[in-house]
Amino acid sequence: MKISFVIPAYNEEKYVGDCLRSVIAATKEVPFPTEIVVVNNASTDRTKEVASRFPGVRVVDEPRKGLTRARQRGLESTTGELVANIDSDVRLPKDWPQKALKAFEEYPDLVCLSGPFIYYDLSAFTRAMVKIFYRLGILFYHTSRLIVGRGALVQGGNFILRRSALEKIGGFDTNIEFFGEDTDIARRMSEVGRVEFISELSVLSSGRRLRSHGVLNTGMAYALNYVWVTLFKRPLHNTYKDL
Repeated sequence: MKISFVIPAYNEEKYVGDCLRSVIAATKEVPFPTEIVVVNNASTDRTKEVASRFPGVRVVDEPRKGLTRARQRGLESTTGELVANIDSDVRLPKDWPQKALKAFEEYPDLVCLSGPFIYYDLSAFTRAMVKIFYRLGILFYHTSRLIVGRGALVQGGNFILRRSALEKIGGFDTNIEFFGEDTDIARRMSEVGRVEFISELSVLSSGRRLRSHGVLNTGMAYALNYVWVTLFKRPLHNTYKDL
């Protein structure tokens, strides 16, 4: 089963190289076809130039700035039945593709699989706080399933989808700018199949947003938008800060 990696990038010349090196290393030994696409999302720096240097990596342009628009452009530019969406500051573990494929083979009704971030450049205390945040999120979505009959959890920047199911729900909602885009995918994908969040599918990621806005402020923003999308099918916040 072919896996297509889609990596949106807006002014990511500092991070995209390490991301691509990790993805190339992780896909080198896998016994199935893969492709890697970087979506240059209106960058004004050397993102496109840096990404284009990597053999086997294809760069496509999406001039309309926005995370969901970049994800949708990546979907339309790839052909794999499994579409892995990772952030450009992510470092992919070498066994990530095998773990993902194993899950999809084990559960035929699985349409979306996600896992947590491990912030490689933050303190141990901050990483512990993030773990608590994830546990609260998991508790909330299980509770939501019991009470209102719906709820799912996806970490934006670390999830993999079944293309046929994603196309069935109409792809990504390009009206969502940033906050809540992952919860929206989790909510809609859960209507057509199984959505799972597992700790084994973790990736390393930069903690720059948490450093910039603070752990509590960032966690609160994500939590509020998670609740809003789950209950009201739209994010609470429509603006965000580029980092």
